[in-house]
Amino acid sequence: MAGRPRGPRPGGGQTRESILASARRLFGEHGYPGTTTRMIAEDAGVDARLISHYFGSKGDLFVSAVELPFDPVPTFTAIAAEGVDGVGERIARFVVAMLDTTEGRQTMSGLLRAAASEERAAEMVRDLLTTRIILPVAQELGSDQAPLRAALMGSQLGGIVVARHIIGVRPLVEAPSETLVAMLGPTLQHYLTSPIPPVED
Repeated sequence: MAGRPRGPRPGGGQTRESILASARRLFGEHGYPGTTTRMIAEDAGVDARLISHYFGSKGDLFVSAVELPFDPVPTFTAIAAEGVDGVGERIARFVVAMLDTTEGRQTMSGLLRAAASEERAAEMVRDLLTTRIILPVAQELGSDQAPLRAALMGSQLGGIVVARHIIGVRPLVEAPSETLVAMLGPTLQHYLTSPIPPVED
């Protein structure tokens, strides 16, 4: 297969998007520590100095590259607004569908790979999986102990990303999306709506 043409790309907007696309893919494949700005520049076919020009540091490029392809707060608030019945399945269906897209899969894989070694990425993952995605659902439904429920659901969704798209656990990789939705939905529903047992002194 012929290699990707190298050299400068015309147009500032096109160059920036090429850098972002390469960064998103490489961060998803190699994680934050394993990806260098030189690798990204070579993959995008641009001069490495353009990364500093458009984004500043590698960390700033990472933040730009892993922005979600949707706004999570209104998206998940709208899911919750449909009512408590079936909310777990609706969340599972949306997340699995998002991970079935190349952009969504690369974004989430890049975030979770980086979170293991980069505190800035870890903060982004914590904020994303709890505060911005699940917490609005729990609050919209009036759930008690909403932060705990959000953390439990976030751990479930993050685990799916790691097991299916990073580690590559074969049964999960080969499972149809509808099967994952059917199995994840009740678990998310349980975390969100089941009574939390009181702690005995």
